[in-house]
Amino acid sequence: MLEFDPIELELFKNIFVSISEEMGAVLGRTSLSPNIKERKDFSCALFNQKGETFAQGSHIPVHLGAMPLSVQACLKAINFDDGDLVILNDPYRGGTHLPDITCISPVFISKKLAFFVANRAHHSDVGGMTPGSMPLATEIYQEGLIIPPLKIIQKGKLNNYLLNFILANVRTPDERKGDLLAQIAANNKGKQRLEEIIKKYGLKKILHYTHLIQIYSERILRETIKDIPDGTYAFTDYMDDDGIRNKPIKIAVKLNVKKDEVLIDFSSSSPQVEGGVNANFAVTCSAVLYVFRSLIEEDIPFNTGLMKPLKIKVPLGSILNAQSPAATAGGNVETSQRIVDVLLGALSQAIPEKIPAASSGTMNNVAFGGYDPFRKRTFAYYETIGGGMGGSFDSPGLSGVHTHMTNSLNTPLEALENYLPLKINRYCLRRGSGGEGRNKGGEGIIREYEFFVPAQATIISERRKFSPFGAHGGGKGKKGKNTLLSKGKKIALNSKVNIKVLPGDVLRIETPGGGGYGKKK
Repeated sequence: MLEFDPIELELFKNIFVSISEEMGAVLGRTSLSPNIKERKDFSCALFNQKGETFAQGSHIPVHLGAMPLSVQACLKAINFDDGDLVILNDPYRGGTHLPDITCISPVFISKKLAFFVANRAHHSDVGGMTPGSMPLATEIYQEGLIIPPLKIIQKGKLNNYLLNFILANVRTPDERKGDLLAQIAANNKGKQRLEEIIKKYGLKKILHYTHLIQIYSERILRETIKDIPDGTYAFTDYMDDDGIRNKPIKIAVKLNVKKDEVLIDFSSSSPQVEGGVNANFAVTCSAVLYVFRSLIEEDIPFNTGLMKPLKIKVPLGSILNAQSPAATAGGNVETSQRIVDVLLGALSQAIPEKIPAASSGTMNNVAFGGYDPFRKRTFAYYETIGGGMGGSFDSPGLSGVHTHMTNSLNTPLEALENYLPLKINRYCLRRGSGGEGRNKGGEGIIREYEFFVPAQATIISERRKFSPFGAHGGGKGKKGKNTLLSKGKKIALNSKVNIKVLPGDVLRIETPGGGGYGKKK
């Protein structure tokens, strides 16, 4: 172990995290879309010259665990110069799904590449079959514009040709331009802050502590794993379908815990599917990292060091390691949630008092768009809706919250209605949806959208066929439900659907509750 001062370690840990958090503050304040400005659907992190994370903000778990693979893909494809900024969204190069655009900036010190700063933000539209770029696709080419690693800023100069090419392929170019410029501003702030602390403390000391922080995180996770009894623990759950074929999809894991390491084997999971719920390896890694980081009780930095004690086995061509050109829009948002569920289900057998019942298990994705004659512009919008948290050993689950792989916020109704040609008729907790138990599961949400203009809407949701499971005798959470109210008729909708809505139509989303924990006394 390298020598270090524990007080300095804590100091630099907080300095690095504060840089990531300030990047996020800049991105949120300067962006245009409600999805980024209001819901905070973005993430920021710092990386060493190898593309390994050493600090991140408290942002979106599914983004953060995957971003190192994007930085590393860029290192293979791009020769970085001082003043460059590279963008990409390709899920087969470390991206998560096409709406998530990543911006990566190198930090040079004395003409040598020393660090990277990066952010990832979910754009409300990147082209493709349907507004919002979350279609029921059968191949990635239908989902939107694919951006390989490309320099949108080269040696400090904006590449307007590339920017205009991107804007020509989306439904809301002004909004996309504003959000991209906000991402650039966030990276510039991160670079500025890194350069300031290097000037203050010296490059040698900063490099020393970026390395130490990774070693420290690895050590703490290894100590946490030692508290899990050695053995093999397996769990299986199912996704509703892929939106194309009405067939359940198996997600299965086997954990082999030995001393301070864990082999996570997903080999028994389904092969990749026709519809867009395929997850790439980066998304699977994100979910695994999230779960094992959650086991650590103390406040440690989330970084690449956490991967060292974990060995992930997942076959190529699996639903959890899909190969191009598989569609991936829902893999990032829905399959990632089910990966978490099966991992927690397996761990619950080993450490039952530390693992809660299943939460809602879905991000309840809603995307829609059309033409707004009142504002005389095209609109495209995307959001996720929270649900119930699973009950745990010592407390009931929270109600109406985003859980696990999403960490976004609620979109205020005032912002939504000010921005879009619709109103929210109803937004409340879904009473009675939480699973019964000694500690009840949290309640889901009811959200109703009334459209003022014709629009095309897409729903990608889960837990409409398979309930969130309870733990140790607790009851299941109530399944979700999607309904269209049109011309006096109630039309039941599948978990994944693309529909056309008319003025006066109401789309009702009822999200699942969390599972209960323990037998009710």
